This record gives sequence, C-alpha cells and structure tokens, in this order.
Amino acid sequence: MVKKVKFDVPLILPEVHDAADRCVERLLAVLKARDGVDDAHIAKSNGDTPVLCVHFNPGALSLPQVRSVIEAAGADISARFGHVGWELGETIRPREASRIGEQLGKISGVLEAGVSPAGFVRVEFDRNQIDEPAVLAAFERLGLRQKTAAKEDHAGHDHGPGKHDHGHGGIFGSWTELVFALGCGLVLAIGFAIEKLGDAPGWIPLGCYIVAYGLGGFFTLREAFENLKARRFEIDTLMLVAAAGAAALGAWAEGALLLFLFSLGHALEHYAMGRAKRAIEALSKLAPRTAMVRQSDGSTREVPVEELTLGDVLAVKPDERIPADGFVVKGSSAVNQAPVTGESMPVDKRAVMDDDAARTNPDRLESAYRVFAGTINGSGALEIEVTKLASESTLAKVIKLVSEAETQKSPTQRFTDKFERYFVPTVLGLTVLLLFAWVVVDEPFRASFYRAMAVLVAASPCALAIATPSAVLSGVARAARGGVLIKGGAPLELLGALDAIAFDKTGTLTQGEPRIQEIVPAPGINKQDLMAVAIAVESQSGHPLAQAIARDGKDHVGDRPIPEATQIESLTGRGVSAQVDGERVLIGKAEMFGADGIVALSEPMADAIEKLRAGGYTTMVVRRGDTDLGAIGLFDTPRETARDALDRLRQLGIRRMVMLSGDHQRVADAVTRQVGLDEAWGDLMPEDKVTTIRKLRSEAQVAMVGDGVNDAPAMASATVSIAMGAAGSDVALETADVALMADDLSHLPFAVGLSRQTRRIIRQNVFVSLGVVALLVPATILGLGIGPAVAMHEGSTLIVVFNALRLLAYREVIDGEH
Repeated sequence: MVKKVKFDVPLILPEVHDAADRCVERLLAVLKARDGVDDAHIAKSNGDTPVLCVHFNPGALSLPQVRSVIEAAGADISARFGHVGWELGETIRPREASRIGEQLGKISGVLEAGVSPAGFVRVEFDRNQIDEPAVLAAFERLGLRQKTAAKEDHAGHDHGPGKHDHGHGGIFGSWTELVFALGCGLVLAIGFAIEKLGDAPGWIPLGCYIVAYGLGGFFTLREAFENLKARRFEIDTLMLVAAAGAAALGAWAEGALLLFLFSLGHALEHYAMGRAKRAIEALSKLAPRTAMVRQSDGSTREVPVEELTLGDVLAVKPDERIPADGFVVKGSSAVNQAPVTGESMPVDKRAVMDDDAARTNPDRLESAYRVFAGTINGSGALEIEVTKLASESTLAKVIKLVSEAETQKSPTQRFTDKFERYFVPTVLGLTVLLLFAWVVVDEPFRASFYRAMAVLVAASPCALAIATPSAVLSGVARAARGGVLIKGGAPLELLGALDAIAFDKTGTLTQGEPRIQEIVPAPGINKQDLMAVAIAVESQSGHPLAQAIARDGKDHVGDRPIPEATQIESLTGRGVSAQVDGERVLIGKAEMFGADGIVALSEPMADAIEKLRAGGYTTMVVRRGDTDLGAIGLFDTPRETARDALDRLRQLGIRRMVMLSGDHQRVADAVTRQVGLDEAWGDLMPEDKVTTIRKLRSEAQVAMVGDGVNDAPAMASATVSIAMGAAGSDVALETADVALMADDLSHLPFAVGLSRQTRRIIRQNVFVSLGVVALLVPATILGLGIGPAVAMHEGSTLIVVFNALRLLAYREVIDGEH
C-alpha cells in the first residue's frame, strides 16, 4: 500500500514560490533518495501555487520520518500539519495499544496515529480537515485521559495541563489488576480445598469459583467489551468464551484457573513493560528541577528550570547536575556526560574566549565549551549561559523522540499483526468444527465441547502479541541509556541486519578538526595576501575546512588587515565564491578549476596540488579574478577510536566497510590505511555519494554514518542512517534513524551489537510463541485438559516477556559474543 500526502511549496519553503527553483529540486532529490518514498513531484493545485506530492510506503517509512527529511531540507510545514503527543501515565497492553491506534487512524483528517505499550500516543493530523480539540475529543471518547499533555507543532513545543491518569489498573498506579488476579487465585484455592478436602455443601466451593470468575474476569471482560465495540474479536474474547464454556460444562474450577492465570499473566506483562518504561522515564529525571541564576548584583536566585530564559547565567557547583543546555562563560571542570551521550570518561570544559561571538552562533562552538542539561559537573565551579529553553534541550528532545519511537512498529510486529488477523478467525473456525466432533466420534457432546474450549485456549496467540513490542521497547530503552537514540522498531531491527556500513570521512573517521599544514603561494604572491583573502571568505562558512582556514590562517597573516567578503555563494561539493574588493574570489577543490567555464589552474599551481596530495593533504585552491593566489594543504587527524571500533564491527559480522569522501582519492586512501579500512571511494560529489549508497544497497543492507547535516541525502538513501555527535545537532537528532549522542565512533559497535541481540530475542520470542501454539493445539485435540493448556499458554507469555527484559541488562562484549 502506498500513501500520498501533499504540501504547499510556499508553506514548506516560505521564500520559494516557483516550482522550478533549485531549492525545490534539492528537496525532491532528498525525498526521492529516501528508502520508502515511491515518488516525489511537483503538481499544481487551485491557482498557481505549486504543491509537493509525496508517495510513500508506510511499511518502510512513517509520516514523522517523511516530515523530518523535509524539515532537514529547510521545510516548515507547521502551518498545515499538526503533531500531538500524550503521555497516559500507564502501561497498556499491546493489543489495546494497537486498537487505540487503529481507531484514531480512522478519524477523518488524522494522517497517522501510533500508540506504544509504554503509554505514549502520537497523532499526525491535517489542520485543513481537523483541529486539535477535535483530535482530543476523539481521544477522550475512547475512554482515555492523559497524564500530561505535551503538544508539539512543527515549529516548537508547548506543555499543557495534565488530566487524570488512564485508569487501566495494572501494577503501576493502583495495583488493582494484580490484586484482582491474586484475589482470584486465593478464592480459587480456597474453593478447591473445600471441594477436595472438606465435607461442606457443594454450593460453598461453587460460590468461591463464581467469586474467582468475577475477580479474574473483570479486566478481561472490560477489554473484550472495548474490542467488540471496535469490531475486533481478539484473545480476551476467546478466553472469556472458553471460561464461559467451562462453566457451562460444570468445570468451574478449570474455568477459574484459566481466568486466574490469564489475569496474572497480564498483570505481569504490565510489570515487564513498566520496567522498560521506567528506564526511559529515568531520563526525564536527570535534569534538576531548579537552577541557580546569577543576578546582576552578583547574587544568585533559585528558579524552576521551566522559567529559565535564553541568556540567563547559571551558577553550577561542583558535583551538581547541570540544569540547562548552554556554554561555559566562567570556570573550568571535567563534566560527566554519560547520562546524555553515554561517554565513559568525563569531558573537560572551559570558558569561551569571546562571549559575544559564542552567543551569536552557539551551535558551532566546540564541545569543550558546550554543556547539556542532565550532565554532572566535576570538581570545578562553572557559570553557564543558557542557549536553549528547558523544553528544547538536547535531553528533552531525546525523551520526546524516544517516546515517539516506541509508537513505530517494527517489520516483525507488522508481520505478527497481519498473521493474527488471519489466525484468530481460523482458530474460531476450528473451534466451531470441534464442537461437532461428537457427530463423527463416538463421544458425548460434553467431551467435544470441552475439547473445543481447550483448543480455543491453546491456540490463542497471547505470547505472540507481546513478543516484539516488549523486545523493541526494552531495546530502545537500553540504547537510550547508553547514549544511542534509535527511532523505533524498524531502525532497531534493520541495524541488527546490516551487512555493510559506509562512513563519511570528515568528522566521522577523522577528528573533524582539520589543521593547516602547508601553504604554497603562487609565484609572485605574498603568503600574507593569500591568507588574508582566504580568511575573509572562509570565516563566513560553517564547513570544517573553511573553519580551519579561518582559525589557523590568523597565524599566517601578520599585521595584514582582513578585507571584507560579500556575495558569498556555496558551490555544493566544490567550494565557495565571493566578492572581495570588487573582484571575484574562488576557493575550492582543484577539480573545480577547468570545469563549468572556470579557467584551469596554472601549471605551477597544478604541480603544487600534486605534491600536497602526494603527502596525503586535503587541498584548497584560492583564486582572485584570473590570478591563482596559491594552495592550502590541510590534514584531519584520524580518530584514535576508529580502528578499534571498526575491528569490533567486523567481529559483530559487518562484512564490508567503505569510506566515502569528497577528497582526492589519494587522501582518502591515506586515511583508510590509518584507520584500518579496506575500501575508500574518493573524489565524490554529494550526488555521487547518493549513487554510491544506492549501489551498495543493491548488494547488501547498508548503513551510512555521517554528521546528519552535510550527509543528509546520502544517509537518506541508506537502509539505516546513523548520525554521530547528535547531542550538538538538532538537525541530526530529527533526521537520522539512529543518533549516537556522543561524538565518538566507539558507540557504533554497541548500537549494532544491541540491535543484533534484539533481533535474536525477537526471533526467539516468535519461535516460542508459535511453537507453544503448534504443540498445544494437537495436544488439546488429543485430550490435554484446559488446566495444563492454560498453564503452558501463560507460561510461554511470561518466558517471552522476561526474555525481552534481558535487553535492559545488555552489555557489549569485545569478542562480539553476548
């Protein structure tokens, strides 16, 4: 099935009103490259307004992911499409979660709805067809209430007032369901003891069994009723039918035992899902509730973190948790960032050299100056200027994205849901046939009825319903605790199925902090003139190479003044163009010169480039007007952790690892040898990287690892996109399927190993779930009673749940075995 959604281009790209604009072309290229997008094109709506039409496969790509890719390309679709999320404050059963999601999805104007067993509801809706109050009203008509209402438009976040909890009972909240289940078991045991051991009238044990029916069937009856209202005939209903059948046969004890074990199993399911939920809720408790704000007179005042504003200066004492995202303006300390990024070693932090410059663009600051809410200060006192509100902090975004990730179904869960839709009617048909077994077999109707009820119990796929959700929830929670954000079951399973990984070079396999190593002025050109022009242009770019030239170049200009550069234009994948003192200046790769009407390099300059590349340097050529000013050779140091991380990935079964780089092939080969890779593809333009990823995908399941910003088109083309250092990049957090919060490649083997373990556990759970059904159905047909059948049935459910909980304790072992 392919879904289609339309966006007005002026709403997505406010400055664009022409469908032929290059920005629209780039947007289409990014969308078409994304796995799961069948087509993206521009159409005309009423009038002359261009409309972007996206056709996507909801089985491979969710609407939030489509929205994220568009936003990464500069889109803003908040004017039309709304996104709301609610926290129920209670775990709910996977089947109930599925039912609620389906009912919300049927509402006109609701584009997509998802509900996680951990109790988070996500709804995407079209404002042209429905508004938020109507969505809320529909939500409440389902009998649900949110613990806290957290509303999000695509432009930002807002937090509303809470309502009363979703009153489902369960082990978290009132413990009601567990109490009812245990009460059922107690009364059942009393009745059984009186019947077998005592000499009391028969109505006393019968009364006990009836009470047990009431206690054990209360929650099951309620959920079955909700399912029938939604025209869904599911396992809860099957169990009630079986229990009623047992009562009709006079087998009250066996019927009560069925309801006791079924209700106890569900209460323990809540416990297990709640364990995973608590692991995620623990993230929200990392940031302190209050902060000490420095006043103008030097004193401090304690305020709630929700009241912090941009520019507030916070005083953080040694060993305290940092209350907000910001940069250090005073002091130095080693900060433990493990709660957010998973880094095992504290990171040294120091004050910025220029407060005003840092304030202008805090997102471009080095990690040594930046801090995150929820991290723990070391032994030094710090003063921190707030750069993000509490609702927009990195930690807040991670919590929100993890909650949303839980609502995304994995491929296995989609399969099991589809399987159940056919399996449950088949079970009912088999049960009806067995009711008439007495016609064929010489036995009383009572025996046939009893056998049919036993088969009904045996064939109910309870364990299958929770097999995948419990593993996905546990896996996502464990990853988040380790500094890895995995956006749902699909990326979690796909990451564990990888055969190949492609790495961007700069900032991924290398430090991302290139340094000037060689400066080669052209004949007759002064080195100071060369660097002054280069600094003027590159200081206005955020590219790592440009930042390196602007930073290190200051040591080579002497007292030469830096001219002003204007009309800056990025030449994607090649370099930059600008005007300096009335002349056009080009700075970029040597391949840019001699193509697209640009005059080729002079012979001395070409020779200089050749020598620099032979030394493994990344090269940039500077030209003013028609004169080559010279070349700059830069070197980006490979990461110390890269070789070890790649070795661990090989041990985990990744057969092919490739480096993709826009640098010259010889530079790429030099880095490849240093980090221990076998393959490097150099001289790649951004569109070449997309083509390369597609080629790799035709041969294997491939992930692309990059920064999530410059590599967005190539990452979108991969089976799984992985962003590094996402704690410092909102774009990377929003767009990547998997985000490594730390700027550390060593976290990638942990993520891959956890995903592989999750896939193994999901397969084990599905095998156990279906295996028990396959064993019990013939056994009950041949005479196994309801009691043993329900015991084995509920036992398999608990095995599946606690098998999934093992993921919460996952630890990577270097040799790749777990």
